[in-house]
Amino acid sequence: MSSAEQTPEPRPTRLTTAAAVCGLEALALVAGGLYMLVGGLTGDPESTSQAETGGITLIVLGIIPLVAARGLLLRRSWSRGPALITQLMALPVAWTLLRSSGSLLIPAGIALAVVAVTGLVLLLNPATTTALGIRPRA
Repeated sequence: MSSAEQTPEPRPTRLTTAAAVCGLEALALVAGGLYMLVGGLTGDPESTSQAETGGITLIVLGIIPLVAARGLLLRRSWSRGPALITQLMALPVAWTLLRSSGSLLIPAGIALAVVAVTGLVLLLNPATTTALGIRPRA
């Protein structure tokens, strides 16, 4: 074996950053889910069951970008699909937050939109695609 075969190629920065974006989104979903779940169990929401169900749903949805982030770090080609879906799902949520009347929700919408678009750009970048072993169709 030559020394070139023994040392793996370094992971592109774009791929690592895309994984970090997915991890950040997973953390935000789980944190939001825990907040809703605890609020539903201890607080006085309009609908306790709705708060609990929403919290559990957000926690479970947080698993998708978490698994995608791990796959991106391990250079698994399948991980790009869930990562792209997560970014695409974030865009309508960001739009809804931007159109809300609450002043605190507008900056959250801007931040979410920036993160989602950044994730899309990183995931669709040719260097990321090549690093994941995805080849263009002929």
